[in-house]
Amino acid sequence: MKNIYIISILLLTVLLTSCANDETKSVTDNSPAIPVTVSQTFTNDTSPFLAVSGKIQATNSANLSTRMMGFVTNAPVNVGDNVRKGQLLVAINNTDLRAKRAQVNASITEATAAFNNAQKDYNRFQNLFADASASQKELDDMTANFEMAKARLEAAKQMQNEVNAQFAYTNIRSPFDGVVTGKMVKTGDMANPGVPLISVESPGKFEVIAMVPETEISKITTGTEVKVNVKSMGETINGNVSEVSPSAQQTGGQYLVKIELDDTKVNVLSGMYVSVQFPIERTVKTNMVLIPTAVLIHNGQLSGVYTVSQSNTAILRWLRLGRTYGDQVEVLSGLNANENYIVTAKGKLFNGAKVSIQ
Repeated sequence: MKNIYIISILLLTVLLTSCANDETKSVTDNSPAIPVTVSQTFTNDTSPFLAVSGKIQATNSANLSTRMMGFVTNAPVNVGDNVRKGQLLVAINNTDLRAKRAQVNASITEATAAFNNAQKDYNRFQNLFADASASQKELDDMTANFEMAKARLEAAKQMQNEVNAQFAYTNIRSPFDGVVTGKMVKTGDMANPGVPLISVESPGKFEVIAMVPETEISKITTGTEVKVNVKSMGETINGNVSEVSPSAQQTGGQYLVKIELDDTKVNVLSGMYVSVQFPIERTVKTNMVLIPTAVLIHNGQLSGVYTVSQSNTAILRWLRLGRTYGDQVEVLSGLNANENYIVTAKGKLFNGAKVSIQ
């Protein structure tokens, strides 16, 4: 009886295994392959000169804030408005300062009256002492009283200067002629110390901020003429190096270089990205792996490209990208030189999708 039970279990196991194999065969992917076209990565080492990425900014710009906390009572300008030097940009409630100024003015009036009276007593006792009609102790007391009155008046005047300085932070005015490029508050908002309220810049004069690696910085000097390629416009502008930072401690190991742009008819704007070419031969020459930016797949902060496996299936490779050169982007890792990647597909690609190369 026991043997019959064991045999039954073995037969049931064989039957279940057979069914599982049949089920596996039934879900085999019979979908047609997606036609795709592929291209091969190429390397670019045609330029022997140093080229780095940079960003255009106005030579004269300011982010204006306040040292006072209070509600914004007036913000009469908007982004794009032309403003004059000294024009009111933001007004902050200053009721408490006005009350403090009234108190200070009263203190000055009181201190002035006390000072004038002490000065008269001091002068009178000097004459009495000269005629031997007052003692040295009396003259010393009048002198001390006069000096204290003088000090109190000076303290009141300095307090007045402090209040007047604080008033400057309740009325934010343009430091120069320019245009409003950013407005972070509106009437009724709470202004906080140190938080930017409005941005202003002078149009027409621009500079480029670029970061240069340590292997090349020793060859760059002030006054060096450079070529600045404005990528979005396809235009090239001449410029001159105006500043070279001697330290890279706060810039991640790269050195900040400023380039002053020559006057040009090209309508550049702050924030545009550029490529700066220095007339300096590169110390370290490397072959860059480049692919078109149009083939990239983006998912949040990740960028990748589809490749073809040996079994003709699509595989998504995540890449680490470098600088952009026109419609090409440098691949730092994730794709080697002379590897194929998918350019176009006549269907929706996904990891493991069957493909056929056209």
